[in-house]
Amino acid sequence: MTPILPLQPDENPAGVHLPLEPLPGHTSRGRLERILRRGEFAVTTELNPPDSADPEDVYNRAKIFDGWVDGINAVDASGANCHMSSVGICALLTRMGYAPIMQIACRDKNRIAIQGDVLGAAAMGVANILCLTGDGVQAGDQPGAKPVFDLDSISLLETIRIMRDNGKFLSGRKLTTPPQLFLGAAVNPFAPPYDFRPIHLGKKIAAGAQFIQTQYCFDVPMLKTFMAKARDLGLLDKVFLLVGVGPLASAKTAKWIRSNVPGIHIPDAVIQRLEGAQDQKKEGKQLCIDIINEVKEIPGVSGIHVMAYRQEEYVAEIVSESGVLRGRRPWNREAARDELVVAERMRHLREDEPDQAPQKIVERVGH
Repeated sequence: MTPILPLQPDENPAGVHLPLEPLPGHTSRGRLERILRRGEFAVTTELNPPDSADPEDVYNRAKIFDGWVDGINAVDASGANCHMSSVGICALLTRMGYAPIMQIACRDKNRIAIQGDVLGAAAMGVANILCLTGDGVQAGDQPGAKPVFDLDSISLLETIRIMRDNGKFLSGRKLTTPPQLFLGAAVNPFAPPYDFRPIHLGKKIAAGAQFIQTQYCFDVPMLKTFMAKARDLGLLDKVFLLVGVGPLASAKTAKWIRSNVPGIHIPDAVIQRLEGAQDQKKEGKQLCIDIINEVKEIPGVSGIHVMAYRQEEYVAEIVSESGVLRGRRPWNREAARDELVVAERMRHLREDEPDQAPQKIVERVGH
């Protein structure tokens, strides 16, 4: 008897790689928008791209997050360092049913190339795009590269919103089929000028941002101040905000990041806590969980964005131990239904006809 396999949450019955049916008021056909609009606490993470042309390097990294996250950022040459492209990673992830968030950095491409990538990504099933200005080329390992910056994050948001809502390129030429996309942007509440950060958030929302991922949060009081100002401006009812969190491997790592990575604020108290721990890596993970438990209670926070560079194996533990999913289990990659049906049929054939040659069993299943 063929096993009846239940659908996973928010999965197209015709195939995991296919978009979901459109819903009223939604601009995309993806899982992340559905989860946020239902009021569920969302969890996203980042897949650090490989320096490789092997698709298994992407799939092996994605498997770590199975059943624990609602979306996976496909990073676009962060830090101005070259890796597998964001659009290439998205092509691989959508093929397997994952919900990628395609990052687009304005540093490397002009508006013509970007608009083409947006259409190509949407055609592959990408439902979420995160719009970034991008780090300067001097930050990477090829500082002689020519920067483009034809657009910035705000004009990029406006460009994609026009393509989606007006069905037009920036030139005014009409699109045959507009992309259906959920648009995101990044904000950093932890870098000066602090009073300007909520205003900058408002500009990104006005340009088209529907969800926000913040820079790493290691200072919850500072985040609360930002959220209060954003609330006073009436912004938190217009956007879904996911707070960036992540484990620190050691006090030494924290000091290096604070001194060498612009925009990341790590208070002295955090470093002192790590220095006083017997197992600093374990303490760094617990620190992340403690921050999540504080952050999830702040009004206006819709989820977390877990960034665990070179500590991806901790993501599941962090999400599980923080309890943010509240018993919900996000979609996870399973074997295709036809694969499971064939496996079940093979098992029955082996039990019924144990002496039959394997090649004959395969032939019968094929018919």
